[in-house]
Amino acid sequence: QVQLVESGGGLVQAGGSLRLSCAASGSIFSRNVMGWYRQAPGKQRELVATIGSVGSANYADSVKGRFAISRDNAKNTVYLQMNSLKPEDTAVYYCNVKNFFSQIAFNDYWGQGTQVTVSS
Repeated sequence: QVQLVESGGGLVQAGGSLRLSCAASGSIFSRNVMGWYRQAPGKQRELVATIGSVGSANYADSVKGRFAISRDNAKNTVYLQMNSLKPEDTAVYYCNVKNFFSQIAFNDYWGQGTQVTVSS
């Protein structure tokens, strides 16, 4: 089992910045992907950014150039630095860990979510 605790959400004006953190505890496999997803009211949950255990990152087109994902493997923590925030970034942000136990099969774990609100 893996437990995820997120922090860093809040209210910010458009153009501002926030940094989200997610600390993972429990059984973290050596081959894993950590990431952030978000869900706005009335919309489906969508990928924001992911980062592999060796540091390869992937971003949604909507956040490229504004958001940066990073991780500290020693602390089992993933971060999301969000700059130049826009009102459309308003959503509940969820931390995710995928523990791979084979080439393609994994267990999925989710945090409780943290609200990010960007005012115009």
